[in-house]
Amino acid sequence: MLRNFIFFMVVASACYSPAFVNAQVKAVSFPDRVDVYIRGNLFTSYHMLPNEKYPYFFPVNGPSKASVTSMRNANFPHHSSLFFGCDKVNGGNYWQEGPERGQIKTVRLDVLNSEGEQVVMENECIWSRPGAMSPIRDLRRIVISEINETMFQIDFEVVMEMLMDVQIERTNHSLFSARMDADLAATNGGTMINAEADRNEAGTFGKASAWIDFYGKRMGKQEGLALMQHPGNTWYPSPWFTRDYGFISPTPMYWPEDPEKGWQLKKGEKVHLHYRVLVHSGDHSEADIAGQFKKYAQEEVFRLK
Repeated sequence: MLRNFIFFMVVASACYSPAFVNAQVKAVSFPDRVDVYIRGNLFTSYHMLPNEKYPYFFPVNGPSKASVTSMRNANFPHHSSLFFGCDKVNGGNYWQEGPERGQIKTVRLDVLNSEGEQVVMENECIWSRPGAMSPIRDLRRIVISEINETMFQIDFEVVMEMLMDVQIERTNHSLFSARMDADLAATNGGTMINAEADRNEAGTFGKASAWIDFYGKRMGKQEGLALMQHPGNTWYPSPWFTRDYGFISPTPMYWPEDPEKGWQLKKGEKVHLHYRVLVHSGDHSEADIAGQFKKYAQEEVFRLK
């Protein structure tokens, strides 16, 4: 107990020291997570718990210092804020609750840059389940930065390497996803809008688009989260699986050319995916999400081997 108290006091002291507050972005590492602070305020934590389904980000705090994402509920216990996974991979489930059905485990996490203009992390994961060979190894590069005091950025790159021939059956549970806080959901007055100005689930579901922004008003202020897919992605532009209650995911897995076969990937094949998350004040126009995507599309993304 005393050791835990001393450890907490050391971390707390570091977090409120002048050097910590003055650092624009700073990472503090723990055995099972990395906390990332922007100008002394917690922005997000990247969790890698051994009993969890997969690594995930939570909270993802907006400029209001409240999370724009939510962490599960009774109806959707598999929605873990901001996360990456996939169901129906060679008979395994690397998305929904129950690690015994499949689990994305962290092999290593290296914080390559812990403070300054950006935090950079590299996370290697193996997809495994009891009684079966691992079908996929993935390597993630995560870069967190501040655009300005009203906009924070997460760049999430992942390369998936097939360790054997892989079949992904048709599934709506797949790839990079965000579960929004209930206060921002379209069912509670929030707005979901894509790059073509289609709105909410009725307008965006199943449509290919470069980005979706999801925002709403709470505590008298408007803020939200935009999720972008880079034009260099495999399967770009993917259609979106969307829900008015606050879920967005750009994924081709629900719309294969042959629904009976799903997606077939060969041993040694690599899938490269790049996403940008912008957590912002205001609506999509005030945050200039279209302009932000235009810049992102012109960037040469870091390409993991």
